[in-house]
Amino acid sequence: MKVPIVYVNGRFVEEPDSRIPLLTHGLHYGTGIFEGIRAYLDDRTGDLLLFRAAEHFERMERNARILHMRLPHRPDELVAIACDLIRRNGYAADTYVRPILFKSATRVGVTLPAEECFAMMAVPMGSYLDVRGGIHCGVSSWRRLADNAIPPRGKICGAYVNSALAAQEARDRGFDEAIVLNEEGRVAEGAAMNLFLVRAGRLVTPDSTQGILEGITRDTVMTLAREALALDVDERPVERSELYVASEVFLCGTAAQIAPVIRVDGREVGGGRPGPVTVALQNEFEQLVRGRSDRHRDWIVAVYDRPAPVSPPPRSGREG
Repeated sequence: MKVPIVYVNGRFVEEPDSRIPLLTHGLHYGTGIFEGIRAYLDDRTGDLLLFRAAEHFERMERNARILHMRLPHRPDELVAIACDLIRRNGYAADTYVRPILFKSATRVGVTLPAEECFAMMAVPMGSYLDVRGGIHCGVSSWRRLADNAIPPRGKICGAYVNSALAAQEARDRGFDEAIVLNEEGRVAEGAAMNLFLVRAGRLVTPDSTQGILEGITRDTVMTLAREALALDVDERPVERSELYVASEVFLCGTAAQIAPVIRVDGREVGGGRPGPVTVALQNEFEQLVRGRSDRHRDWIVAVYDRPAPVSPPPRSGREG
């Protein structure tokens, strides 16, 4: 089995050589930030297509400031490093890229030390959830963190204990995924995914003041809804009971992509099957990320830069 290659502080190394000391600050206190980026297989060319990688690194650059950190490279340079990382590993299937920036000081103390480490890993990843028939969700007893405690928009490593508690509780209760409320009792998002619902023909999602991650897949969904489906999109506070009366509910994120929700707290959503808006968005998203759509070609970077196959010209006239 080939040893994975990872990127650490400016060098590509074999994964076993990337170990960090046990006293690393980011390990003990969660003082780091991360991103998740997908590369999708284009089955026409065999290429892998990084989706909205620049936007992920731009968000990471902004979020680094929350913990007094700085990325070691510009976002465009990090996109190139991500492509190089995938090529060095020779991946030829859907792949997940995980960049992380964390405090690397090896001492005890709950401050924000200056020492930092930037690393990037890539692993093959297919479907995060089996969403073919839709998923069952339960509203969690765990509340989403507040912005003035640990900002959810920051993708801060330590904040994901909140997500893990909610997700595990959901599975222990027999659900596929959790839906988390904020401190005001309004809907925030899934355990680690953004949430949408359909009401009266409009697409609705909690706004950025509700304790959510300002998701890139979320932004993609809103863009596709407006451009491809001509839907109105409302960003506003969402009450818990709206989940029970909505005609459709779905979660979205880089790992989960678009996940239809067919039951919430034991209550059937819509007709108990993925709704037409959700299915249409899934189809538009799939066409987009695999390079089969003419929309937003600038969101895609081909890792191996393989040309698309050329169709033969149509045959005309009589054969001799």
